[in-house]
Amino acid sequence: MPKVCKLLPLLTILIPSLSSQEMHDHGVPERLGRVSFPISCSAEVQAEFSRGVALLHSFAYAPANAAFGKVAALDPSCAMAQWGLAMTSFHQLWQPPVSTASLPAALHEIETAQRLGSLSTRERGYIQALSLVFTDADKLPFSARDQKYEQTIGDLARANSGDVEAQVFYALALLSNAPPTDKTHARQKKALAILEPLDRAYPDHPGITHYIIHACDNTELAPRGLAAARKYAQVAPSVPHALHMPSHIFTRLGLWQDSIGSNLAASRVAHEQGDVGEELHAMDYLLYAYLQLGRYDEARQVIDRLDAMSNLGAGDFKVGYAATAMRVRYAVERRQWNDAARLTSLPGAPPYVAALAVWARGLGRTRGEHASDVSQEIAQLQRFEEQLQNAHDAYWAAQVNVLRKEVEAWKNQANQRAQLAEETLRAAADEEDAMEKLPVTPGPIVPAREQLGELLLEQRRASDATAAFRLALADAPNRLGATEGIARAAQMIGEK
Repeated sequence: MPKVCKLLPLLTILIPSLSSQEMHDHGVPERLGRVSFPISCSAEVQAEFSRGVALLHSFAYAPANAAFGKVAALDPSCAMAQWGLAMTSFHQLWQPPVSTASLPAALHEIETAQRLGSLSTRERGYIQALSLVFTDADKLPFSARDQKYEQTIGDLARANSGDVEAQVFYALALLSNAPPTDKTHARQKKALAILEPLDRAYPDHPGITHYIIHACDNTELAPRGLAAARKYAQVAPSVPHALHMPSHIFTRLGLWQDSIGSNLAASRVAHEQGDVGEELHAMDYLLYAYLQLGRYDEARQVIDRLDAMSNLGAGDFKVGYAATAMRVRYAVERRQWNDAARLTSLPGAPPYVAALAVWARGLGRTRGEHASDVSQEIAQLQRFEEQLQNAHDAYWAAQVNVLRKEVEAWKNQANQRAQLAEETLRAAADEEDAMEKLPVTPGPIVPAREQLGELLLEQRRASDATAAFRLALADAPNRLGATEGIARAAQMIGEK
């Protein structure tokens, strides 16, 4: 019979405030925030289990897996240790949420948890909810399984109103299932209604702070997430993702220097911990911020750092996306069309990542000084779009469709078909504006609406270009390209 441990005080993995340098020196205790997740296992594993949950909330999946593995070794009868191990394979806001490679182990772990069982109805609820994510993966698409998980974890949260972790995991499930086409952000607001009151009661909880930032990672809600963004790096500074995550809000609000500080710290700590995916993710956001301030020498240093990294696997989405997007950003944002025309993605990159490099080549070849035919790039983007549609990946198919339209628009402009160019790029901008970005990216390389402003400038239509640039800035404040575009339009018509 499992031993029932008494409710413990909040697990505190904290030390007094330290400077950024001090907190990561060898020998300084880790700071993960405060989490309490009482379980009916051996009392000696309680602290390590709560530590694993704290790591889980900051998406430190590998260290969390090690923590839950330690719990399982110390108490082999602890079903919740197996739940924790399975949870580290459930990356709800990443791509993919459950990888094909991790599925067999996760399924084994959750089946072991079910076999071990628990006297706690609450714990059985956690295990049952998670089992829905991994069971019948060969019969049901992930979206259907994730919806079942959300419903079941929601039932658990309602039945256990005093269980903070149930509320937090339910809020995360709401965010996981938020449609990127819902510009009302209904699920994000529902999650915030859960998280914000909890944040006032548990200000040092890493998951509450983290998920508030994700809920607010959109134009409408970004100001509402600024307080959480200012706080998260102090709550869990030992985790690279916690150091990086505030920059999602900083990017939304155009706070470039704040984003730079956040991602310099995150990329350094990720490098120290050997977390290549998180290091590259932070570097991508860092590069983006440098480019918006016109700090091209420092942006070049980020690219040099990328070039020095070896054995980058495109199969890891964060790695493949960032390694491709950074080089594309550096060329296209600086309008270095010859460089853009030579870009490639990592070998084996999925279609939605490889499409970025093809798009950049298309822009480079049609917008460069010596425009050339881009039919091959347009056809390749069309093939990627069809592959994604056949794979029932509507979101990325739509994103690639926007990229294809942008290349077609600039091709039409180069061929003196101005009206068709404008119509095509307006259609791309409307489609892009109807979709939210995913957490892996700070945004489109260059927003379609901003490109529309550039195209209208080329057509000597300064007033229309200004209107397009202002709309682009409303969605992506303080972007350098749109800001400079307004200045160029004013100069065109003789205004200051």
